[in-house]
Amino acid sequence: MSPFTEETIRLIKSIPAGKVASYGQIAAYAGNHRGARQVSRVLHTCTKKYKLPWHRVINSQGKISLKNEGFELQYGLLKDEGIEFGLNNTIDFKKFGF
Repeated sequence: MSPFTEETIRLIKSIPAGKVASYGQIAAYAGNHRGARQVSRVLHTCTKKYKLPWHRVINSQGKISLKNEGFELQYGLLKDEGIEFGLNNTIDFKKFGF
């Protein structure tokens, strides 16, 4: 496992309930400011194995990137943690950002 992947996993695990981070934010903290897609790959391949709180990672616009059932699941999990959604289902990073 690469150091970037290890750090990405550590960072995602450290996002507390009721907070969110963007793919790009995680990538930058893990050492690659252009690695947002790699963060997505880590989430896709490692969530189950490492029990990652995948639902706390959203896009840089403060929105859920998933569609249909995935959107509904992530939306519900975030709402259950007290995260509020504004216009166009956006999350305020100032209030809920990690």
